[in-house]
Amino acid sequence: MGSRAFFFFFIFLCVSFSFRVCECGALVPAIYVFGDSLVDVGNNNHLKLSLAKANFPHNGIDFPTTKPTGRFSNGKNAADYLAEKVGLPTSPPYLSLVSKFRKITNTTPFKTGVSFASGGAGIFNETNNLFKQSVAMGQQIDFYSSVYQHLVEELGSSAAQVHLSKSLFTVVIGSNDIFGYHESSDLRKKYSPQQYVDLMASTLESQLKRLYSYGARKYVIGGVGLVGCTPSQRKRSRTGECDAEVNSWVEHYNFGLKAMLGRLKMELNGIAFSYFDAYAVMSNFIRTPSSYGFTEIRRACCGLGNLNADVPCLPIAAFCSNRNDHLFWDLYHPTQEAHRLFGNYIFDGPFTYALNVKQLIAL
Repeated sequence: MGSRAFFFFFIFLCVSFSFRVCECGALVPAIYVFGDSLVDVGNNNHLKLSLAKANFPHNGIDFPTTKPTGRFSNGKNAADYLAEKVGLPTSPPYLSLVSKFRKITNTTPFKTGVSFASGGAGIFNETNNLFKQSVAMGQQIDFYSSVYQHLVEELGSSAAQVHLSKSLFTVVIGSNDIFGYHESSDLRKKYSPQQYVDLMASTLESQLKRLYSYGARKYVIGGVGLVGCTPSQRKRSRTGECDAEVNSWVEHYNFGLKAMLGRLKMELNGIAFSYFDAYAVMSNFIRTPSSYGFTEIRRACCGLGNLNADVPCLPIAAFCSNRNDHLFWDLYHPTQEAHRLFGNYIFDGPFTYALNVKQLIAL
């Protein structure tokens, strides 16, 4: 082999090796994200009628671009931090990859992950009525089925199954269903609190089984947090206390959710879960805030009025300068700093059952 030919062969090897390093740098092939505003990274920007939007200041003030992105946060959310932990880019919003007629226009991210999460979404389709237009969990899975079909066509059935079996399927949903029950006298007449949360768990069970039929094996499931302690609920109390009744519904739901995950583990071959106990984490934040760097756990950072919760984080709202000290960014959502801590715990534990994500990946 001549020196010139050897040189090009050497360059080819280096380039090939660099591609292999890039492919192997991530701990998982992909992250597929389902859920609500806690992990929405911009899907609702593409919903014309939705009242649940965050694509305006002061949202995104601490994001790397310092611009609003559609995240309901001053910066990143837990989906961003989990992606960083496993060495992947944040899964892009599915609706940014399709035309207004829902025709797929960009399939490039499908192999590293897509986010279907939508602000205002719930386990139940009816929950979407809270904010006029959201992508409910069932419809998110419909969208994912198109991604699944594309992967099967591109990779072949066997390779697609291997790819998906090693990927993470993150599901963070349920808070809006709890809020929906709280706001609806019709629902409260129709169901007791226990009946309602049982229906939430059984409906989500069917949805997780449907994802399983589309190749999902490793699930990261977020329990519902202490939503009765959000500024939106505290402001209803004269003394600014948490809504204990709402929190009790959440506790019952999370108990049923964990029991349901246990049943699925016994029933479906090869399935594995990492359950994140958001309720316990937020309880600790509120009980001993200084241990986690927080000094304000009641007021929203961004808003107006009582506890900064009478007006959402709109451009007319005021916002705090010490954002890392606050647990809540707006009347519903945690700050970037809280999300960062969530991401750490989801990946490394504690507050995860029965595995943290690092252990889930190793299976």
